[in-house]
Amino acid sequence: MVIGRVLSPWKMLRFSWRVRRTALWTELKPVLAHHLSSILRPRNWFSSQAMRKGNSPPPALFQIAAGYWLSQAVYVAAKLGVADRLKDGPKSCSSLAATMGVDQQALFRLLRALSGAGVFAHMEDDRFALAPLSENLQSNFPGSLRQAVITLGEIHYQAWGSLLHSVQTGMPAFRHVFGLDLFEYLGRNAEAAAAFNQGMTDLSSMLAYAVLMAYDFSGVSSIVDVGGGQGKFLRRILELHPRMEGTVFDLPSTIETAKESHDDGQWSRHCSFLGGDFFEDVPVRADAYTLCGVIHDWDDDRSIQILKNCRRAMAGNGRVLLVDTVVPETDANCFSKLLDLNMLVMTGGRERTKAQFCALLDAAGYKLTRIIPTLAPESVIEAMPK
Repeated sequence: MVIGRVLSPWKMLRFSWRVRRTALWTELKPVLAHHLSSILRPRNWFSSQAMRKGNSPPPALFQIAAGYWLSQAVYVAAKLGVADRLKDGPKSCSSLAATMGVDQQALFRLLRALSGAGVFAHMEDDRFALAPLSENLQSNFPGSLRQAVITLGEIHYQAWGSLLHSVQTGMPAFRHVFGLDLFEYLGRNAEAAAAFNQGMTDLSSMLAYAVLMAYDFSGVSSIVDVGGGQGKFLRRILELHPRMEGTVFDLPSTIETAKESHDDGQWSRHCSFLGGDFFEDVPVRADAYTLCGVIHDWDDDRSIQILKNCRRAMAGNGRVLLVDTVVPETDANCFSKLLDLNMLVMTGGRERTKAQFCALLDAAGYKLTRIIPTLAPESVIEAMPK
């Protein structure tokens, strides 16, 4: 979860106090602490680190062009599991290299560069330790980004190498590189699918907290998470609203995996799992249908089809809740604009402006009622039948 906006301090305190009385607090507390502290850290790693050492930074345009150097270095550290090996305290580069089976000098150069960027901490005697940033590279850590970083460093990185193809043709570079659409490829490649699905699960779990802080679910008695993956997003909602009935809806293969991994806790007693195809139909008669990071995967025609299916299925007083970024109409520097480019590369989908969401929802039989910002880059876009 990336904090990018200011939420009412009273709303945050009220939510935090409510969550403190549940098991969710164990996970949420370090996540909030980490991300609040990240606001105060410098963003430009070339300039901030170089100026501290008395070296002049390279030109700004060069810094932007070389950004993938750092992203691939972070990916390699995630893939090797460096943060997991440092969770119990600092270790020497020689011991790390021996346990990983990698070249000691090359590993030292990797970790030295990442320490210079603030990802790890370089101690005396060539030892390295976790820094606040690298805590989130641990596998079992609240707010873990390890699997997300791995999938970004592998299939995303390869597809982005053909961004030129997407710009020239308007078609996804992913299919040009891999010969298959993203979801077809994941269906045939278990290792890539595992990293991608776990990365999305970790992100959605944290995103749920941002949504819960911003949106009032008190009037909802039944909810369907369309394209809900492993169910982590819906689980967070149901744990805080134990009287609500929920359904995780996704492809049959995804649902089978979700069933195998879910526990028998209280939340699972009022949550069901259902496999299907949201281009065909969705579960009926729910009060709310959430689509978290779903609509941005698809072009307008296919997005309208998904939304129409939700419209036909929902209860009379139902609503649809899209959790996606909203691209500003201004020239502001905004994460949603890069994410939009990523959707072009990976799936042929897109991030949308408020006007584009209004047009999309209108075509599917809805009226946009409100857009609610959250602490994350995503907003909750609420719409009801016309």
